[in-house]
Amino acid sequence: MTATTPIYAWKRFTLEAREQTLPNGIITEHITLTHPGAVLILPVANDGKLVMVHQYRPSIDRWIYEFPAGTMESGEHPETCAKRELSEEVQLAASEWHSVGESLPAPGFCDETQYLYVAKQVSATDGELDEDEIIEVVHFSVDEVAHMIASNEIQDSKTIVAFCRAQLLGLIG
Repeated sequence: MTATTPIYAWKRFTLEAREQTLPNGIITEHITLTHPGAVLILPVANDGKLVMVHQYRPSIDRWIYEFPAGTMESGEHPETCAKRELSEEVQLAASEWHSVGESLPAPGFCDETQYLYVAKQVSATDGELDEDEIIEVVHFSVDEVAHMIASNEIQDSKTIVAFCRAQLLGLIG
């Protein structure tokens, strides 16, 4: 990368034009949405059910099922963000945390990395939603979530990736 020109900045996101030399030697301009990173938490309730949110997403003008998630603050460690988001979105704290890797949701135009966690040994705590969040907390069995993914009722990619990784790692049934 030889030069970066900001095009537009909003909150924690920036649209940038980047002059880059590709691996084949071609110099090109690429537009990138810079993103501070995000977390997703797959909470497992003490009865074994998975805690999800049914959330209204204005960008697509509809409600979707997903696991709690959120954007990292500047300089925030991913696990710190995950603990904050778990508290804010579903009013839970967890004493057992497992990283299940990272996901790149849109690498063709965005540099966002999503850090994925499974949270276990949960207990109730205080938390407050952001004012622009409309969320209903719901609980489903592992089999119900698997069926919802297979039937296309769950379409959120970060939720699907975290669920699959948690299953492959033996963290959920």
